[in-house]
Parts: sequence; C-alpha cells; structure tokens
Amino acid sequence: MTEKDNNTDNNKEKDSRPESTLFRRALAVVAGKLIIGAAGLLTGVRAIWSGTTPKAEQTLYFANHTSHGDFVLLWATLPPDLRALTRPVAGQDYWMASKVRQFIGADVFNALMIRRDGSGQGGNPVDQMKEALEGGDSLIMFPEGTRNTGDEILLPLKSGLYHLARACPEVRLVPVWIENLKRVLPKGTLVPIPLACTVRFGAPIRLADGEDKTGFLARARAAMLDLRPEYDRVPEQEKAAATTP
Repeated sequence: MTEKDNNTDNNKEKDSRPESTLFRRALAVVAGKLIIGAAGLLTGVRAIWSGTTPKAEQTLYFANHTSHGDFVLLWATLPPDLRALTRPVAGQDYWMASKVRQFIGADVFNALMIRRDGSGQGGNPVDQMKEALEGGDSLIMFPEGTRNTGDEILLPLKSGLYHLARACPEVRLVPVWIENLKRVLPKGTLVPIPLACTVRFGAPIRLADGEDKTGFLARARAAMLDLRPEYDRVPEQEKAAATTP
C-alpha cells in the first residue's frame, strides 16, 4: 500500500469519526437559527393560522410556489417542535448543485430530495413522499409542481396531492398561502429586497368518500386561493374585462 493510499484511508477514518458528525450537526443547528433570523429580518415574516392551529399531528402542508425561498419561510414560521418533524420536498437538481446548498438542504432542513430531470432515477416522486409520510414525517410540498414565475396567480395543481391524500388518509392536509415572497426574491435576483411577508395556514381538508381527482384538486386549489389577503383578490368581472379583446 502506498503512502497516498494510507493518507486516503486516514482521511476517510477522520471524516467518519463521531466528532466530525457531531460538529456537522451542531453547525446545522446554528445555520438553521441564522436562516430563521435572516428570514425574519428580511421579510418580517409572520404566521396567520385561520381555521386551524399548530398541532403535533402528522401534516402535509401544501403551498403556492413562486421562489426557492418558499419552504424556508413556511418552515421558519412553524413552532420549533413541529419544525423538527417537518421536511420540505425540494428539487435535487437545485439543492445538490453545490456543497453549500447540499449542506443547507440535507443537514439544516433535512429535505426530501426529488429528482426533476425526467431520468426516472431516484424513484417516483409521489412514491418517495408516500414513503416519507408512512415513515412518520410531516412534509411541505408545492402541488403546482414547479415555480410559478408568470402572471397567473396559481398554476393548475398536479395529481400528486390527490394520490397522497388517497394513500395516507390519516395525514392532515393543510393549505398554505405564502404572500409577497415573489417580490422579495424575484427570479434571477441574488440579493433579496426587504419586504413584509405572511404565511397563511388554512383549515385542513380531506379527500371525501368517492371524490374524484378533478373535484379534489379543484377544492384544494380553492382552499389555497381563499387564503389570499383581500387586496390580492381581483373580482371576477375585472378578470373577465382584462381578458376580453
């Protein structure tokens, strides 16, 4: 065995020592507190619970998605005991792109990484979420399936939410509306713009007996849209006038 091989083996042993793991965990705790503090300073984020209260029950939070910072705000507004049990569902392509993102996504948030490249590797995303829920985790998911960077208030919801509701009927399904973050962190912007944000949690919904996919997703979408503040609601007649040639 060469000296180089010996050095490699020594490095592996050093990395696997308990001290290294404990230090990484401690660093993740500190980083989490810093991220929560930064989120509060930049956005003054506050949580509004309407129709429900924070409960130590297994929950699937489903929210609108306009920014990479969405799950950070939602996660930050949960009480600490619930935060420790809740995993964001995150795009592996983004959060594993660098060692810093990997540390934040995996170590700080304990995110459930989902492959979005269509390669078929890493398993079916719905199956991954189902397995996590069956294992006792709570999850934060974005049923639009991708970030909404256009002018539409909310993209059509993907079928994953319906399949999870069917597979895990005992899990609370809590709609969430994240307000203003799209303006705090616009697409392509590296430096956030300080602006007040609100995370609104709505009354839990459940899949009704015999309810089909179309009906359930329409009801889930309506539950999300109903959480918008009054100033963010455009009367239907104004919508119609805006789309009329």
